[in-house]
Amino acid sequence: MAYIFNFSLVFSYFPEFFAGLGLGIWLAVSSLFFGMIIGLALAYCAVSKNRPLRMFASGYVMLLRNIPLLVITFFCYFGLPDWGLMLNKHASFIFALSLYSGAYLTEVFRAGLLAIPVGIIEAGAAIGLRRFQILLYIQMPIMFKNVLPALSNNFISLFKDTSLASSIAVAELTYLARKVNTITFRVIEVWLIVGAMYVVACYLIAFFLRRVERRFRIQ
Repeated sequence: MAYIFNFSLVFSYFPEFFAGLGLGIWLAVSSLFFGMIIGLALAYCAVSKNRPLRMFASGYVMLLRNIPLLVITFFCYFGLPDWGLMLNKHASFIFALSLYSGAYLTEVFRAGLLAIPVGIIEAGAAIGLRRFQILLYIQMPIMFKNVLPALSNNFISLFKDTSLASSIAVAELTYLARKVNTITFRVIEVWLIVGAMYVVACYLIAFFLRRVERRFRIQ
């Protein structure tokens, strides 16, 4: 028997879908912010002359990049309370996604730091800048400009990864799609609409970030 499409039942849930989409973007932005802090700190450890710091950064990257994000999410939500760290489901997922993204951003920032010509750093030291001033006023601006395309790609990946928040009942887009499925039984229609929303959202995010990249390249 041929399947008969009926989108009318699903369209009435569009306000909820857009709210879930907005929550997913917020989760991604928050996780990128904290992941950048982790990644930046570990990137400086990775290029440090201190061997224990380099080993710590390398171990963190190797460990977190080889554990599925879903496992990290379950550990943060169900495991950390046993150690006395109580987080709500939103904070728990942001924490998990930040740890996960920090491992990838460490390598991004490390590559950006290594790409800075040594002569520029030596020139900063020659005019009397201290080590922290060189880091703040020379290394970081150049590095961020170089790694901006990689940061854009990481943000889009993080946004798509927020769909895993549905596993701990965070009401983002995927969770709401599953909820609407159980109410309307229009499985194909729901996932077609939600898939299209993800595609459009990712395209618009990429379009905006590419414009930002071009603006920084011009400067």
